Amino acid sequence: MLFMPILIMVKIGIGFDVHQLKKGEKLVIGCVKIESSVGSVGHSDGDVLTHAIIDAILGAASLGDIGKFFPSEDIKWKNMESSVFLSTIKEKLSKTSFIISHIDSVIILQEPKLIDYIDEMRKNISSILDIDISQISIKATTTDYLGYIGKGEGVAAQSVATLEKNLQ
Repeated sequence: MLFMPILIMVKIGIGFDVHQLKKGEKLVIGCVKIESSVGSVGHSDGDVLTHAIIDAILGAASLGDIGKFFPSEDIKWKNMESSVFLSTIKEKLSKTSFIISHIDSVIILQEPKLIDYIDEMRKNISSILDIDISQISIKATTTDYLGYIGKGEGVAAQSVATLEKNLQ
């Protein structure tokens, strides 16, 4: 019996986003509203996790970055929910023949603690991207009170997306 190797192209992209925190703003992370005395300042809803995931996917697919598709200067994106951005990027990705194999992310925030929100974030993102929840990993960490994040002045997120394309 002759075995044919399976030819798969694997590409990896990274994403990073950071936003200032301010009283009177809402805090949305991973398409989940977080109970907090401060919120993210941004042109859209300021969802650092979703923005980092979008940039990771776009980077892996060599499609550019979030600003290319949703520029802050464009008023139509003002206060837009980041779930709309993620859904749009999913459609763009579908035209490339790449599929999402895995997304791994970390949220960097001193307070509030996010442990009770992470499962809902994973569900939301997997639902929007139409992938299994097991393909989404989200972690949270602090900076142990160091820097602007440790002082409660900001929130950041990093993400890595792994995409695959069958070459046969």
